[in-house]
Amino acid sequence: MDRYGSGPKDRLTGILLISGAFVLFTCLDTTAKYLGQSLPSMQIVWVRFLGHLAIAAVIFLPQQGLGLLRTSRPALQILRSGFLLGATFFNFWALQYLQLSTTSAILFASPLLIAALSVPLLGEKVGPRRWTAILVGFVGVLVIVRPGLGLMHWAVLLSVCSALSGAFYNIATRKVAGSDPVATIFFLTPVVGTVGLAPLMPFVWESPGHWTGWLMLATTGLYGGLGHYLLIVAHRLAPAPILAPFIYPQILYMALAGCLVFGHVPDPWVGVGAAIVIASGLYLWYRERVLHTRGSALDSNVR
Repeated sequence: MDRYGSGPKDRLTGILLISGAFVLFTCLDTTAKYLGQSLPSMQIVWVRFLGHLAIAAVIFLPQQGLGLLRTSRPALQILRSGFLLGATFFNFWALQYLQLSTTSAILFASPLLIAALSVPLLGEKVGPRRWTAILVGFVGVLVIVRPGLGLMHWAVLLSVCSALSGAFYNIATRKVAGSDPVATIFFLTPVVGTVGLAPLMPFVWESPGHWTGWLMLATTGLYGGLGHYLLIVAHRLAPAPILAPFIYPQILYMALAGCLVFGHVPDPWVGVGAAIVIASGLYLWYRERVLHTRGSALDSNVR
């Protein structure tokens, strides 16, 4: 038995769980875009984090009580939660103006940003092959947004900010993962969003009106909280290199949701750019896997 589970069956379960997580994240973004036509983004973000916190409390509080709040790195946990708040807020704001396929394609640049930021923030070494993949990936982002051609919507900058915040969130997660229990990390993830935005709600809150609006608003917390929980369980059953490729089909889910719900047909250039970004991300994943397998037998000048 390896440290991720009993073998192929657990790894298959992990793949199914991570696929389910990104289906839930697609539902989250689709619902947020729909609600954003009539409700403030800040309100949708707050309810999403409030629901996440409620799910975390229901799952873990009965077993662990207030011990969930015990963390060896409180400042980093707060910072990490703040990065997720930023990623979510910028993404929901961008969704008011951009197609689902466009925002998801830009957000796939996060692994490239993580690889680039891991050098100054984590002290990791990135050699010429991976730097090339990162640069090619950013060319893919430029293909998607096409700056200078009069076609770039200003909200693209919001998606870029979301991707950058998401990259910092993932790096912070790496740092706390080895020092705090999974339950604590999951429980503290939505705290900044829930507590920080609560005082603003009386000033921005707008009633959804019909009961269907209330129901859709409530599901944002379910989609976000349950999606993150499935991610955690998936990574306990299977190693990240096995799971990484199953993140990218989300762009297909997003394109389908955009077409079915909003009648949006993705721009062909978004598809071309997304293909470049995904190919770059998969190459980075491949290099990470090769280097991990070889371990200390390779030095930095072959990366």
